[in-house]
Amino acid sequence: MKTPRNAFKHALDKGEQQYGFWLGLCNPLSAELCGLCGYDWLLIDAEHAPNDLSAMHAQLLAIDNTPSQAVVRLVDDSASLIKQVLDLGAQTLLVPMVETAAQAEALVSAMHYPPRGTRGVGTALARAARWNQVEGYFDDADGEMCLLIQVESVRALDNLDSILEVAGVDGVFVGPADLAASMGHLGNPAHPDVKAAVEDALGRIRAAGKAAGTLATNKALARHYEACGAQFVALGVDTQVLANTAKSILANHRASGDSPPPQEPGNGAY
Repeated sequence: MKTPRNAFKHALDKGEQQYGFWLGLCNPLSAELCGLCGYDWLLIDAEHAPNDLSAMHAQLLAIDNTPSQAVVRLVDDSASLIKQVLDLGAQTLLVPMVETAAQAEALVSAMHYPPRGTRGVGTALARAARWNQVEGYFDDADGEMCLLIQVESVRALDNLDSILEVAGVDGVFVGPADLAASMGHLGNPAHPDVKAAVEDALGRIRAAGKAAGTLATNKALARHYEACGAQFVALGVDTQVLANTAKSILANHRASGDSPPPQEPGNGAY
């Protein structure tokens, strides 16, 4: 048994475009379903969705059964949480609210075993090493780890150049929603000033030799950000897709005029 290959990381290294989908339903069945839809990567969100370690585990198992690669977004930059999630078997992490080079350097350290980093050793208890049944895990593990950091504030953009100098950061994800809030445009990530800031950040990230990413659920905007350099793009969110589709089905049915008229009380309606 060998260390699983991180196809997402290697695709980024080769400059290949990677399309993703956001998972917030915290359910392994829906995760597996989405994994069979053709997306390159699926984002298990533990920052804003109520995903604990057990829910992450179930979804990692489900996604392993599909061609997609799992990415886990943590709630914060806690080194102890990084250790737990890596031991659980995640190989690609997205860490939100990274604002300084020092913070990025600490994250790189937490992702790797000594001497390169400070990741704790507990493979007898770790699914990542299949409980010490993966041959040569320590030889291969670091090479399959992928660190994505999220820049999503004015301070982060001010420090972006120094952040991009940190070796070991595989990709930088520009978060438009929080960036909009930081710029004074809460709830309006499509504001021209926010859009211009995202465009500039994507270009700087790619110029530094890092993979650039973002979330864009509007097709035209997604294509635009791709043209600006976004290499890994999330195109949708499961909760949003479910809500919008469910509402659309009902609205379309009501608008069609094919529904029978409501029955009067007492004639068989319950």
